[in-house]
Amino acid sequence: MPVDLSRLPAVDRVLKSEAAAALIERHGRAPTTEAVRATLAELRTAKALADEEGVVSRAAARLTAEMAASQRPMFNLSGTVLHTNLGRALLAEAAIAAMTEVLGRPSNLEFDVADGARGERDDHVRGWLRRLTGAEDATVVNNNAAAVVLMLNTLALGKAVPVSRGELIEIGGAFRVPEIMARAGCRLIEVGTTNRTHLRDFEAAIGPETAMLMKVHPSNYAVVGFTSGVPEADLAALAHKHGLPFANDLGSGQLVDLERWGLPHEPTPREALAAGADLVSFSGDKLLGGPQCGIIVGRRDLIAKLNRNPLKRALRLDKGRLAALEATLRLYADPDRLAERLPTLRLLTRRESDIAAAAQRLRPQLAAALAGKAEVAVESCRSQIGSGALPVDLLPSHCLSLKTVGKKSGAAVERLAAAFRALPVPVIGRIEDDRLKFDLRCLEDEAGFVAQLAQLKIEGGT
Repeated sequence: MPVDLSRLPAVDRVLKSEAAAALIERHGRAPTTEAVRATLAELRTAKALADEEGVVSRAAARLTAEMAASQRPMFNLSGTVLHTNLGRALLAEAAIAAMTEVLGRPSNLEFDVADGARGERDDHVRGWLRRLTGAEDATVVNNNAAAVVLMLNTLALGKAVPVSRGELIEIGGAFRVPEIMARAGCRLIEVGTTNRTHLRDFEAAIGPETAMLMKVHPSNYAVVGFTSGVPEADLAALAHKHGLPFANDLGSGQLVDLERWGLPHEPTPREALAAGADLVSFSGDKLLGGPQCGIIVGRRDLIAKLNRNPLKRALRLDKGRLAALEATLRLYADPDRLAERLPTLRLLTRRESDIAAAAQRLRPQLAAALAGKAEVAVESCRSQIGSGALPVDLLPSHCLSLKTVGKKSGAAVERLAAAFRALPVPVIGRIEDDRLKFDLRCLEDEAGFVAQLAQLKIEGGT
């Protein structure tokens, strides 16, 4: 029997109902009206009926989904500490507090309180960067890719820049050094070979159109075997012999020697400057553990040139990230407590025995939630640092390994992974050897992880 769609309530009638009043109060009249109209259209298409309360209920569900924040907290159990897709570095409490302090009210972003005159936003971090790197001056931009663009566009516009073929890197999002150099307006001169580059290769590439020499730290890969590269000090000396600046792009970058905490060594800006670099660029949201930004330190006259480039205004930081960066840099003044205050370093230095103990605590609870669906075992594994930092250095860790019960197939493991991603706080692991594995190095909120297991729904049952 055909459905009489004329029995559906009109929009005005639904909006005047008592059930709609709370919805209007919560979301506003315009969004509620739009949701009601969309709900009624959906019912007509489906040839289904509903009264005012039923329409409001459906509209409420629609509004809840539409108004929910797009970015959501997650459990990063992927085994990658600095996971680009999951937001990279977690900010320290001091950095979060600093952002909160300035975002909701006016601040002295570009105002000199003492003189009552216009100030410079980089002044909020310049002093700390000079202190922590030994540089004459510093400036900050949106990210390290922007830092590279700004250096090249300022110092080498329309001119040539020799770079070793072994350093023509590509990072996430198809960011390639040759292409970024072209966009910056300079001409790449490839020197040497993929695995071996010598000082004489750079010497031969220098000509009247050469603007600078540049080194790119291969932070997301390693070339091993029959290899050679030119030491930074030799490159710097060659550049200065010809009256050219030498820039060193460290990529990830770290302000302290990680070997202090038993981690592999990563070049620091202070070391690069000591080796003769005139400018050094690095990221703020990777190993440094701060907000997304690109930092450039080096010679005062060159930093001044960068700041006069119109691109600098397009690439500058907002007050929130500047506040977070300043707070993060202050933590480095107290290296004895840095590992406990800086989440990135805390997670990287977490003891394997502590991770193993967490795995043993959580295994029974996860096994109970997955009874009849998957078997849970504790396994040793290796965590990676991530975001192009120390790519071949892995950290000993432990994981919960989930093996589906019954028919074994890749689809079954994918369904299991999807069920964990569908939780209120999605749980992100990795699929390996036909198992879903949760590396617990980055799990600090065990209670929150366990509390939502009751809501786990796997295709074919709970």
